[in-house]
Amino acid sequence: MDLPDIWRCRRHEISAILHIERIRQRLRALGAKPLHEQRVLRDWVRVQPHDQGRRRPNDFLPQTLRQALPALDAELQGLARLLSCHPAEDGSVRLLVGLHDGQTVESVLLPRDGLCVSSQIGCAVSCQFCMTGRDGLIRQLTSGEIIAQLVLARTQRAVRKVVFMGMGEPSHNLDNVLEAIELLGTEGNIGHKNLVFSTVGDRRVFERLPQGLVKPALALSLHTTKPALREKLLPRAPRLTPRELVELGERYGRLTAYPVQYQWTLLEGINDGEDEMSGIVDLLKGKHAVLNMIPYNTIPDLPFKRPSWDRAHAIAAALHRRGVLTKLRDSAGQDVDGGCGQLRARALAAEPRIIRIHST
Repeated sequence: MDLPDIWRCRRHEISAILHIERIRQRLRALGAKPLHEQRVLRDWVRVQPHDQGRRRPNDFLPQTLRQALPALDAELQGLARLLSCHPAEDGSVRLLVGLHDGQTVESVLLPRDGLCVSSQIGCAVSCQFCMTGRDGLIRQLTSGEIIAQLVLARTQRAVRKVVFMGMGEPSHNLDNVLEAIELLGTEGNIGHKNLVFSTVGDRRVFERLPQGLVKPALALSLHTTKPALREKLLPRAPRLTPRELVELGERYGRLTAYPVQYQWTLLEGINDGEDEMSGIVDLLKGKHAVLNMIPYNTIPDLPFKRPSWDRAHAIAAALHRRGVLTKLRDSAGQDVDGGCGQLRARALAAEPRIIRIHST
């Protein structure tokens, strides 16, 4: 068998476990009962050996499943691999992750045991200040590939919070994202409020999230209080006005008792004026919400600028005084091309073969 044949065989093996439900089906076919499924999936997502704890595989799992575990573990490990690691001065670490088909995504280890994961390769929303959407949507990530980012990250350090704020728009890959969230919230040792679903806003999100066994915290990309400007900055986002978005978010926040996080990428001369600050007070004062204000993470060939830290701090402090809980957050990894999609774009430009050589 030559090398291309081996690659094809390996891709075929992995394709059978790309989705969590397919992993469950595989386990059932090997004789697993619900408790056995739970044990194997928990070991995978927590990166712990199967012989940890009182119930060892030889005492607990069916023989057919025990015999198949080494091969299954190898296939799960092949869902994602670390291609490069880029530490930043703020304690974050940007990871370039290779997938089974040679595509790449980005994950970011955040300070205080957080992880930002991707849900798509590329993005269809085309936010004007974001690198990820410049080439459109390439493909969806499966639920298994989303979990594999966490598993890979946990080989580097502890992860106790997962935010879906990486490459992609989670609402456009809703089934896979929610399947991953359910596993993380049931077997991943992550509190439900520490699972954060970030979206530009889609009515399907507000219908589906309340129905789930695991109800994540919600982060909504606001960026402006002006409907026309929002359509310009987020040209392919659902046509929800900022006020409609806040109303939908408020209902979910009251249902879950988690404050909704509103994301505001601060762009100098665009959404940092007094008119926008008054609009924020009008929209968010008295709401079960927190405004995360994030100075823009500069991308050299885009026409947006990052305001000074002093200016950003003054804006956040003024909003806080006016009754809006505001947290000023620095962009993680600013010194290592931390903007979403920048690392992947840089790697592809520098070494295009990276999408081909990691297919095994």
